[in-house]
Amino acid sequence: MSGTFVLAAGGTGGHLFPAQAVANELMRRGRHVVVMTDGRGQHYGAAFPGAEITTVPAATFAGRSPLKWAAAAARILAGIFSAFRALRRIRPQAVIGFGGYPSLPVMVAAWLARIPRALHEQNAVLGRVNRVIAPVAGIIAASFPFARNAPKNAGRVKIIGNPIRDEARALTGAPYAPPDAHGPIHILIFGGSQGAASLSDIVPAALSQLSRDLRVRLEITQQCRPDDAAKVKEHYVTEGLKAEVESFFSDLPSRIVAAHLVICRSGASTLGEITVIGRPAILIPYPHAMDDHQAANADVLTNENAAWMVRQDDLDAPKLAKMLEQILSNPSELAERAANAAKLGRPDAAARLADIAESLGVRA
Repeated sequence: MSGTFVLAAGGTGGHLFPAQAVANELMRRGRHVVVMTDGRGQHYGAAFPGAEITTVPAATFAGRSPLKWAAAAARILAGIFSAFRALRRIRPQAVIGFGGYPSLPVMVAAWLARIPRALHEQNAVLGRVNRVIAPVAGIIAASFPFARNAPKNAGRVKIIGNPIRDEARALTGAPYAPPDAHGPIHILIFGGSQGAASLSDIVPAALSQLSRDLRVRLEITQQCRPDDAAKVKEHYVTEGLKAEVESFFSDLPSRIVAAHLVICRSGASTLGEITVIGRPAILIPYPHAMDDHQAANADVLTNENAAWMVRQDDLDAPKLAKMLEQILSNPSELAERAANAAKLGRPDAAARLADIAESLGVRA
């Protein structure tokens, strides 16, 4: 089977990880994949073995300076021109946008070139760039039902889930066993590269305030910012808590499987993996996320009794400790939330989006 598909994505993991999952799926089907992103995406080349990576100029309209706006507009126009020339050379069957600034010039160029287009939105709120692109996208694939900023033509929206990396998808529905009355309790904490105080300071402090019966059973795994790793390690050592702390774990999906409880942010990729694997979580949405989309993501799980959510502004160590005391003392509720999370998982999201891409190509 032949055919070329272009995936346009921003340079951050939230956009590139779903693109990576779809790229892998398309290449398994014998398709050629070209990933178009900005300069930030170049270091993701190893994540797309077998795919071609092309960069295009891109910019954001940040700030209020007319000069900056003019410069951004000029750069975006340059990106459209660059993407248009690349698309005319590549002649793809379809273009799939995953959001982020580089997807804007690519999707506009695809529209100008009359190449079939689809858009994927990872979050429960249609992102700022995707709101601009949506009118020129034939199909809008969504991870969740939209809480806000939904496209006007609902008929173009297909809820497919968020494509997740193969390592996590391979662990779909891993059996969950809640902690027994006297056995270890495995807690996994990760996320928080931005505004990390709640995860690097408040969570360790809260775990230290648990009752002695729970404290002695804790086995903590925490991934945190490199700048925070030393102080977090020192805290756990001082408090006599068993903990493994690193700035990065390459096997995070396997650690999600081993966890009795996950404490994390509520980015779309994180929730995609937690639900596919099926684990209970305390979600602390990043409060400065664009359009408060992380809270909207978390609402999807909490509304289905699949997780607990606590706003960062409402969070302190004593309050979180009380919450953890109640949760960890109720293994049946942990098991129920794990089962409900698994019901929300969509391990076939990458395959479904690849199907959409191929169907667009057939119509072309």
